[in-house]
Amino acid sequence: MKRNNSVYPAALNCDDILHEILLRIPPPTISKLIIVSKIWLRVICSPSFRQCYVRQWGQSFRLLGFFVCNFLYLGRPRDGYRRPRWEPALPILSTCKDGDDLKLSGILKHLGYFVDSSKGIILSGFHPKAYYVYNTVTKQKYELPEPQQFYKVLCMALIVEEYLDSDICYKVIRARCECKLKERNTVSIETYSSKSRQWKQSTLMCSTTLALCPRTAAMVVGGVVHWFAMWGKLAIYDPRLGDRYIALIKLPTGVLTHEHEESVLGESSDGLLQYGQSNNLGLEIWILEKEAGANSSIYCNCTHLKYKWILRWRLNFKVLWKQMPSLSTHSKETQILSFLPQNSTSIFIRSGWNILLCDLETKTVEIVNYQGRGGTISWESSKVVPYFLPAWPHTSSVSVS
Repeated sequence: MKRNNSVYPAALNCDDILHEILLRIPPPTISKLIIVSKIWLRVICSPSFRQCYVRQWGQSFRLLGFFVCNFLYLGRPRDGYRRPRWEPALPILSTCKDGDDLKLSGILKHLGYFVDSSKGIILSGFHPKAYYVYNTVTKQKYELPEPQQFYKVLCMALIVEEYLDSDICYKVIRARCECKLKERNTVSIETYSSKSRQWKQSTLMCSTTLALCPRTAAMVVGGVVHWFAMWGKLAIYDPRLGDRYIALIKLPTGVLTHEHEESVLGESSDGLLQYGQSNNLGLEIWILEKEAGANSSIYCNCTHLKYKWILRWRLNFKVLWKQMPSLSTHSKETQILSFLPQNSTSIFIRSGWNILLCDLETKTVEIVNYQGRGGTISWESSKVVPYFLPAWPHTSSVSVS
């Protein structure tokens, strides 16, 4: 049957038809099609198509490097440590050209200390008064108004919702951490919304005594905030249910429970909370799953949380070192560093100065090359966090003739 050439091109120029066709093209091919025409570029880079595509195929990310934040300088007392002038407040261990460009751009010098990042958006500042949000793609910097409440010791959370190329929608949460472990069942928080452009103070109630771990950033999964709490617990807060409740659950019990040195949180590929713990011998990865019969308002019921921990991975580091005998420092210090975003099988671990990408399914590792190797990094007092950008094209960075 002869194809009507006059009809076929017209169909590909219809946004609705083109939208449905492009949804069936797997990544990473989709990003290469933006050079076909301006119409294809407009459709692929549109927020509506991006939402549909990510919902169907999932979001992919590209690593720019690792941010380093030294806790010695955060909320320091008057006679505490001072950062030397030669040391940048927000150093990045670049792993690619985009990371190099970010480092050389000079913008990091004006952002203060690293606090958190989500979907490529960076939260930074100077505790407890000045905070900034920076969009790496659009190179836009947002300065938040000064918070109303003074929290000498605190932990924070960054919630980034779906955003347009030029306008992001986000919330920043500051939670007070008590310096003295008193028996309290309340937590004072202050929330900034980019929609209202104001800070709002709230008090969260818990059915039991709780105290949040200071100087930590929350893991946000599906809009729900997860903070590490004292006494081996995890605090859960869902802002969508109103500023009223915070819940506590015990962290999982495993062979590393009484001797683990590092703990990290992350999001699995199926949208669940991941918890990882490690010591020099090995690591364990747990998933927080909803039990049968649990309803959507589970987080507002602080007494009966119908969630359970499932052990997904357990790995002995000796298995990895047999593959890489060249790593001479692994016997002294090895730790889990971070999960990858929305990934269930890959993690970053550190062995001495080496940052390794570990595949839990195949039990293999590869060295991640980064700029700044061998530099002055105090691993014991610093947080080293991978920085990813969503791997999606933007019209601001692409030109089509």
